[in-house]
Amino acid sequence: MLLPTLLLSLTIILILLIAVPSLRRSLISTPLGKVARKQLPKISDTERAAIEAGQVWVEGEFFSGQPDWQRLLNEPYPQVPPDVQTFLDGPVEQVCQLATDWEIYQRKDLPPEVWKFLKHEKFFGMMIPQEFGGLGFSNLAYSAVMVKLASRSFTHVATVGVTNSLGPAKLLLRYGTPEQKARYLPRLAIGEEIPCFALTEPLAGSDAASLTSRGEVFKGEDGQLYLRLNWKKRYITLGAIATLIGLAFRLYDPDNLLGLGHDVGITCALVPRETQGVVIDHRHDPMGVPFFNSPIEGHDVVLPIDQIIGGVAQAGQGWKMLMQTLAAGRGISFPATCTGVAKLVARVASAHSVVRQQFGLPIGRFEGVEEPLARIAGLTYVVDAARLYTCGAVDSGAQPAVVSAIAKYQSTELARAIVNDGMDILGGSGICRGPRNLLANVYTAIPIAVTVEGANILTRTLMIFGQGVIRCHPYLYDEIQALYDSDWVAFDQLLWGHVGAFIHNVGRSIGLGLTQGRLAKAPVSGPTARYSRKLSWASATFAVLTDIALICYGGSLKRHENITGRYADALSWLYLTSAVLRRFEAEGRPDADLATVEWAAQYGLVQIQTAFEGIVSNLSLPVAGALVKPLMLLGLRLNPLATLPADRLGHQVAKDLQTMGGMRDRLTSGIYLPTDPTEALGRLEQALSLSHQADTIHRRFKDAVRDGQLSIDSTNQTESLETLAHRAGLLTQIEWDLLTVANEARKDAIQVDAFTFDEYGAGSKVDLIDLPQPLLSN
Repeated sequence: MLLPTLLLSLTIILILLIAVPSLRRSLISTPLGKVARKQLPKISDTERAAIEAGQVWVEGEFFSGQPDWQRLLNEPYPQVPPDVQTFLDGPVEQVCQLATDWEIYQRKDLPPEVWKFLKHEKFFGMMIPQEFGGLGFSNLAYSAVMVKLASRSFTHVATVGVTNSLGPAKLLLRYGTPEQKARYLPRLAIGEEIPCFALTEPLAGSDAASLTSRGEVFKGEDGQLYLRLNWKKRYITLGAIATLIGLAFRLYDPDNLLGLGHDVGITCALVPRETQGVVIDHRHDPMGVPFFNSPIEGHDVVLPIDQIIGGVAQAGQGWKMLMQTLAAGRGISFPATCTGVAKLVARVASAHSVVRQQFGLPIGRFEGVEEPLARIAGLTYVVDAARLYTCGAVDSGAQPAVVSAIAKYQSTELARAIVNDGMDILGGSGICRGPRNLLANVYTAIPIAVTVEGANILTRTLMIFGQGVIRCHPYLYDEIQALYDSDWVAFDQLLWGHVGAFIHNVGRSIGLGLTQGRLAKAPVSGPTARYSRKLSWASATFAVLTDIALICYGGSLKRHENITGRYADALSWLYLTSAVLRRFEAEGRPDADLATVEWAAQYGLVQIQTAFEGIVSNLSLPVAGALVKPLMLLGLRLNPLATLPADRLGHQVAKDLQTMGGMRDRLTSGIYLPTDPTEALGRLEQALSLSHQADTIHRRFKDAVRDGQLSIDSTNQTESLETLAHRAGLLTQIEWDLLTVANEARKDAIQVDAFTFDEYGAGSKVDLIDLPQPLLSN
């Protein structure tokens, strides 16, 4: 009896310790808190600004372990308004018609008439309010324009994007003084001023806060305050042609003239190009893409103090300004660009798969081609869904920093995968440059999107989860703040709320796992209900694994980048898959899209599953790790969230993408589609249409051969099936003419560009007459 009595006594004591706040706080929470406080990493002001930038949006639901699906599915799903559609059908369509991507590359610049048109139609002022002479577009409207421009040429979006996203205009709108807004915004809106923003330096890339550009405050002979600036910047888009430079630098005030101390901090200022000491005399060549990008230097450049963006009141606030602007901005421009690219690839690859024939069949009917076609379709749906979901958030007033990082990272990585698949399908047609090739230039340009506005490696390993967990976890940020403040009452309440949530999520994860998510309540009925249930299950598991990582690594978690990267993958696909389900519901559940939606949802769940397995395999679990990890891995592998989409489903998605109208048109809506058959895409689309018309006739031939109406023997086997059918009277003259035109269109569409030696050598530094003669003769 002694042992049971002892156990009962210990249980009562433990219950009292936990149930009585004063006892719990003094005997458990405060001692634990003091130990934890000593292990807290120091958070610099720049990192704190990055963590606190923006707001927590729906990503916080996934950290809770119990996402509110009513909220997720009722978030705004924006539609392009009529006035913006008029702009898309008018000026955007017209600027796309002015020059092909090939022509832009040949010129190594946009043609003068394109520059003139962009300025006249205020493409550089899309996000500037009408009161300052701009178009006053929403983020969705700007995004829709970028989608269409990206489907024509990456040079368009690189040129227009900077003027509307991260640049002087954005900073002026949010932080500028009334005088600065009135002076610069109207000129920026019409392209009278061409802006750039100079942040990156040779020694300050991803660690942008370590910049060495320097500014000093001094008093002039006239008694006014001035800045003396020195800098060396690189990778500055539009820098070579910019007339107004937004400059980030570290400001010092040796004489404390501003009363802010000697080291004021990172500051942003506007520097007119013509200011003495500004040096812009070189340009970079980013992957051969002909947009302006250059190094910029400044040597003893003197400016009035009021050139600081926002005036003296914003001195030292530059890093916060940049982080707040990027918190939403990075989730708009590149997702739009990548959506345009993805839709173009979907259109080109699907048409080519029908038009190109081998072994007597369109190549799109071979399973080896169906697989990448299905991937192109499914991932394009994902990218566009995330773009629309994120735009809706930002336009409704949210600044979702973590979601924006997810949108930028995943859209660029998925676009890279989509382009690679498209290139594989096109084969030799994809690698021979020329006016007929629609993907080669995109293929070389995609790494630029991956690299800028937060390189993807950094975005994945640090921004999405390394910093995101601090910001989005329902308890963690407040717990850290309570520890820093030695607020033991608040820490006690937060800690035990956190413990309770962890225990709840453990039970929820196990329960949902045992039932494959069926215990979770689905917000909708029908075939997609199971995916929201599985996402609820995944969210509970994600929340549990997050807390385990916090226990195992504490303040050193962000340094374990392999681990944080896998958590970022899981969080990203929780968001992306939710965006897919939101899109399907918002668009009225079109039956023709269901196969693509199911493919995308299953693929997303597999990415989460893969991330979970990678996390558990590599977690450093103390004490019981040797026993717990194998059990956790066994459970994950025997009871996965999902498996990759079945071949049958992939076949249906690929078939839908190769069928004119319906799903194909919805998936690729909003891009530039030339109707001129002398243009590459117009030619391909015409051949696709004719091929589909001819296909019904070809099917009749095959039926005739099978039924014995048309025989093939040694006397006629060298003749085409069309000729035999025509001779046998199985074709009308109209059908014969259609087949003839279709065959010619097919042959024309699959041709690749070839150049004479003189054409190819034009502009080259190597003269053909200097080449070895054997090479020429070959």
